[in-house]
Amino acid sequence: MISKIEIDKLAETYETADFIKDDPVQFPHRFKAKKDIEIAGFIASLLAYGNRKVFIRKLDELFNIAQNEPLNFILNFEPKVLGNFNYRFGKTEDFAEIFRVMQGLYKNDGGLEELFKYGHENCENMFIPVTDYFYSRFSENVGQGAYFMIPDPKKGGAMKRMCMFLRWMVRKSSVDLGVWDFMKPSELLIPLDVHVARLSRETGLLTRNSNDFKAVLEITENLRKFDPNDPVKYDFALFGYGVNH
Repeated sequence: MISKIEIDKLAETYETADFIKDDPVQFPHRFKAKKDIEIAGFIASLLAYGNRKVFIRKLDELFNIAQNEPLNFILNFEPKVLGNFNYRFGKTEDFAEIFRVMQGLYKNDGGLEELFKYGHENCENMFIPVTDYFYSRFSENVGQGAYFMIPDPKKGGAMKRMCMFLRWMVRKSSVDLGVWDFMKPSELLIPLDVHVARLSRETGLLTRNSNDFKAVLEITENLRKFDPNDPVKYDFALFGYGVNH
């Protein structure tokens, strides 16, 4: 397994403010108010798949549509403002569905922080109540793109983008914004994609063959051996390891 000295050095090297400009975390960093930050982060996480340069360009387009006012955009959302905005699996109507549900969430139920807090306090897998909230409010004819952007944790997937979004919201660092305090950084889970899975196997952090939620738990548990209070800071180390190998 990779040594603590090596992984700590990598984490320190790559977790710097310079990391922000090429990462989707740049979008919540544009804002100062907590609700703007969390909405911007959640929207950025929805599109954070595929080619990084392409989805960052599409997010720029979407934030222009929102006039760089995330909370105001959600509270006053009307589908027509999207025009024909889409990204890969997410069609225009899929985005409209998600934003419509978010509108109800912010008007009636507090917002994303309250929803994730409820999940954290009431379910072993905190993502289940979050996705159930959206699924129970989607229209009958909602497209598969909406279910791709907000995946079902009951299927055992890695929930990579939600783990990433939570990292942004809960950790406080030069990169992560740390605006939520209902859970501790020690409880966060590693955002697992194909890249992180491969590097985790190379470094001895993962033995499981599938890139699923059980793999997320195995990697995170191994990272806790290096730092029990902040295991997902090593997300940056794995990124750095990939750059260097």
